[in-house]
Amino acid sequence: MSHAWMPASPCGDGCLTPAGDPVALPRRVFRVAGAISVVLLAVVACPLFAFRGARDPLARFIFRSILRAFGVRLAVFGGEEFRTAEPGRGALVVNNHVSWLDIVAVNAVRPMRALAKKEIAGWPVLGGLVARGGSVFLDRERLSTLPGTMAELADALRAGSLVNVTPEGTTWCGLASGRFRPATFQAAIDGGVPVRPIALRYRLADGRETTQPAFIGPESLVDSLRRVARLRGLVLEMHVCEEIAPGRAADRRELAELAETAVHSALGTVRAPRRAPVLPPLVTVPE
Repeated sequence: MSHAWMPASPCGDGCLTPAGDPVALPRRVFRVAGAISVVLLAVVACPLFAFRGARDPLARFIFRSILRAFGVRLAVFGGEEFRTAEPGRGALVVNNHVSWLDIVAVNAVRPMRALAKKEIAGWPVLGGLVARGGSVFLDRERLSTLPGTMAELADALRAGSLVNVTPEGTTWCGLASGRFRPATFQAAIDGGVPVRPIALRYRLADGRETTQPAFIGPESLVDSLRRVARLRGLVLEMHVCEEIAPGRAADRRELAELAETAVHSALGTVRAPRRAPVLPPLVTVPE
């Protein structure tokens, strides 16, 4: 049963931009078959994830292979120190949420744990892989479980894990976006770790932004996969922003605003402040 605080987006089929010239049917079939092969390889290789030295290189290879299978070119801007840092330093990694490709791209650059909705755990094959990756699962329909989940997330961050969170709470089309909800930022404060914002944008090879990869409305994951498989020249831009150091924000709301502002700044979009500015009192000038 849902509740008034359940994340929701107005985005739907009407948000989809023109797809352009689609790839031929044989190539679409080849792409889907390639992605399925990668997932099956990941299932076979699951025992290797138990070895610390093999975990990150193997995960990075799998996620990059999924992008290649679907013909997605990943363009990363900034964050060299983030991409090459040694494991063991915890951080909350947050990004705007457009597509199922988001988490694939983030892990193709730097494998990490994730805060995921509990429904994903029940997905065939993929659910098991996500769970084995150390995901923290959130029951969005039961607010009473939120404090315990945030405590678990804070423990993971404090122990040195990178954890990926999408604070909008649901997917948007990309041209429109949601507010960053502050709840998960409390885990970064309690864990004493920095926040690393990441901005994602999808475009075609000619530079036009596209909403075609968005996972929106009532569509199924299969429908979204098929639409991505048809796209020609899809480019996923990832802008790695400067981290927000612990103690920089007074509370979780301010921390969420700082991260949201960083993402919109990287994308060149404008977002009105969450809180109205305090204006000085009017002064009456005598005639």
